[in-house]
Amino acid sequence: MSPVSSQPTLRFDRGTLLLEGLPEAEVPAAFTWDTRVRSWRAPASAYHDVVWVLHRRGAPWTDLARAYGPLGRPYAGTRRPREYQVRAVDRWVEAGRRGVVVLPTGAGKTFVAELCISRSDRSTLVVAPTLELVAQWHTALVRAFGEPVGVLGGGRHEVHEITVSTYDSAWLLAERYGNRFGLVVFDEVHHLPGPSYALAATCAIAPFRLGLTATLERPDGSHERLNELVGPVVDARSIRELAGDYLAPYRTEVVDVVLDADEHAAYDAAVATYRAFRESRRLPSGRDGFRAFLREAARSAEGRAAYRAFRESRRILHRTPRKLEVLGELLAEHRSSRVLVFTNDNASAYEVSRTFLVPVITHQTPPKERTGYLRAFAAGELPVLATSRVLNEGVDVPEAEVAVVLSGTGTVREHVQRLGRILRPATGKQAVLYELVVAGTVEELTSARRREHDAYDG
Repeated sequence: MSPVSSQPTLRFDRGTLLLEGLPEAEVPAAFTWDTRVRSWRAPASAYHDVVWVLHRRGAPWTDLARAYGPLGRPYAGTRRPREYQVRAVDRWVEAGRRGVVVLPTGAGKTFVAELCISRSDRSTLVVAPTLELVAQWHTALVRAFGEPVGVLGGGRHEVHEITVSTYDSAWLLAERYGNRFGLVVFDEVHHLPGPSYALAATCAIAPFRLGLTATLERPDGSHERLNELVGPVVDARSIRELAGDYLAPYRTEVVDVVLDADEHAAYDAAVATYRAFRESRRLPSGRDGFRAFLREAARSAEGRAAYRAFRESRRILHRTPRKLEVLGELLAEHRSSRVLVFTNDNASAYEVSRTFLVPVITHQTPPKERTGYLRAFAAGELPVLATSRVLNEGVDVPEAEVAVVLSGTGTVREHVQRLGRILRPATGKQAVLYELVVAGTVEELTSARRREHDAYDG
């Protein structure tokens, strides 16, 4: 096994730690013996624990892993934090500056992060899922801590004491920069447990970690890994708790839409074809069952016909003219409000755009065009925006007052995110979310599933 030198030494090596000179009996459990380099090796995220072990020994040791230091920048923010924001920061500090804060969209998660960065006074990396969010964070951090603020992603590669990165760049460059930051802030932290993105946490030595999200749970249950990657949930507030005082008061309405006789007959026929195939293959229900259906459908002409029938049933539900008629009535009713129209797919969003002559934002919309639409929406020049899923998360549209959900998935997260787009507070604002549901179809079950959240109680 390892030779024991007079003084233990800790090094950073491409997203891992190498520990030398410590008796085997004292080596933390995260380490395993690497015969290639004759040293103990562990994920870089073990840094926090091994430093405690070495400090408790009370004997000299050498830290060659750490490449970060004090931030050394005064906080220039002048806003007075709200009671729940103070509580979130305090609880995070009490938990050892490690953990997740759950706050609704519009409740000031970025401001909470600024306070945590100030309290920690360490070089900081902020990780966000989209380039739009990276740009928003960059603006906020420059305002709070001054220039320079680095950016990783979108063709930029600038590293400073405060740096903002996309998740993609963070994990791809973790082996290179994993020892450069003492605090890592993971915005929309529910993205982190993915197989690749998790490397942004496991390959970083940062002893201080903050996760931020409005919707913690993932359908696959992997959000439970966040306790290991970031820390436990240290504070959580719901939409219901903050609505009226800190978020806009709101209401939600389910609006029934009725297919005409021909549409309903076509829908029933498509569903019957799809279900008959699934039953013939004895496929289970739920997400796993649908994945099994996709595999089976690719293996035969009968399966491909069943898949086409499934797609046709969804097309009827998502793009029935009846929904557009109801949407027209709602737009007329809220003609003086700024309205977001959400769909499940791009084709439906483009149909809304053509029917009502309103701009549409999808993942295909060029960044410059998207920015122009959002600015015009904020100014009131474009009072209605149609979108598929790209505005579900991260894009700040505080002026939005009304949301109309024409179609979507059955996930609670997506539905809560869409509600969150209209909850930024403003004087006299009364937010409202309409959900258009085709009566007597699978959309009723989908609606029931995605409303299983306390934001929709009552």
